[in-house]
Amino acid sequence: MIEFFNVSVKSKNRLILREINLKIRKGEFVYLIGKTGAGKTTLLRLIYMDLIPTAGNVLVDKFSSSNIRKREIPYLRRKVGVIFQDFKLLPDRNVYENVAFSLRVIGKSRREVKSRVLSVLTQVGLNHKRYHKYHMLSGGEKQRVAIARALINEPFILLADEPTGNLDPEASKDILNLLEKINKSGTAVCMATHNYKLITWAPHRTLLMEDGFIKQEIDPDNLNQILEL
Repeated sequence: MIEFFNVSVKSKNRLILREINLKIRKGEFVYLIGKTGAGKTTLLRLIYMDLIPTAGNVLVDKFSSSNIRKREIPYLRRKVGVIFQDFKLLPDRNVYENVAFSLRVIGKSRREVKSRVLSVLTQVGLNHKRYHKYHMLSGGEKQRVAIARALINEPFILLADEPTGNLDPEASKDILNLLEKINKSGTAVCMATHNYKLITWAPHRTLLMEDGFIKQEIDPDNLNQILEL
């Protein structure tokens, strides 16, 4: 589903990622861990092709970084949902409008928009707050709206970049439980996190990044190895 072949990224003569080889399979849940600057966000950006590698190739479904055209990137991004630490919601719109926005941009009918938005809001437990404005929501609720927006086009993978970074422990656990539920329904998840305790709550394949490369793959059954990092 997603493959990296000897991928490197250089910026201003600094090597940010180096010789990454990686495969993420259909329906898999993968954690990316490592210190700030290790390359986690850069790796995620390569998957939704916000960056093109300096060397090597990234394959995402039928798209290849080596020959993708600029006009094809929006079609790729409809297949890849992205969730950010700071939510990136539209503060002047309510929950429903934030989730509906991306469907309207691609010309879906009003009936299609309503049906799909109500479905994903129910999935994330926020249908009853669909008319609430941004300032009326807790941090955990804002992230649920962001997850609903990422799900709206039925992507095959969700990329979550520190999705619990601005949340308290209880809200963080709720978001992780939601991502687990989404994953069990068949959507792959790749989550970058500094919160190693989350991984002990829900163990999955875990990749430790350091200085721009994947240093090791940590056995999800060996939780002590994660907590000692």
